[in-house]
Amino acid sequence: MSAQTRLCLGLLATLTLTACSSAPTHFYTLMSPADAREGQRSVTPPGFQLDVGVVRVPVQVDQPQLVVREAGGGLAILETERWSSPLADEFHDTLVDRLESELGVRDLAGLPKSASVPVLGVQTEVRRFDSWPGQYALIDVVWSLSLRQNGQPPRTLTCSSTLRQPAGQSVQQVVLAHRETIAALAATIASTARRWSQSTSVQCPQ
Repeated sequence: MSAQTRLCLGLLATLTLTACSSAPTHFYTLMSPADAREGQRSVTPPGFQLDVGVVRVPVQVDQPQLVVREAGGGLAILETERWSSPLADEFHDTLVDRLESELGVRDLAGLPKSASVPVLGVQTEVRRFDSWPGQYALIDVVWSLSLRQNGQPPRTLTCSSTLRQPAGQSVQQVVLAHRETIAALAATIASTARRWSQSTSVQCPQ
């Protein structure tokens, strides 16, 4: 065996070992599976059209990788544990999915709307998005509703919600816990929107 052949074989072995020893990258989504709504009860649509705006998330967690809390107040960026799309988009799409399910209407953001039907806008800013494996998943969100109707000045309601779910030790369990916090947020927003669209006396949930 020539020296050049031995060198090539040595390089190949090194590359193979390196590839085998590299940790695989996992991708996560906050969206529920498409069949998760099967068997759910039908809901009566409200008397408005839905327009959900973009979601803003804290810069600390606005990363391709998952960012988790550590004991002592530190944060860790998990290089091989990543979101399948930007976190703000993940949060927005999951919130829209849950609001559509709760309200029985589709989100018409960016689409033509009927001039004769009121439009309920939803704006969301996530102040905290905490992920702590073995502890909890927590979101602190400021959200506002606006009701627009032809011939009338728009009215608004601004509220806040802090939601927390216990989380297991694995990253997957933390993601599932966050999915539950967003589902709870959507239920709160939808319930408030239904009542507030009918009565100006409705206040933010406590």
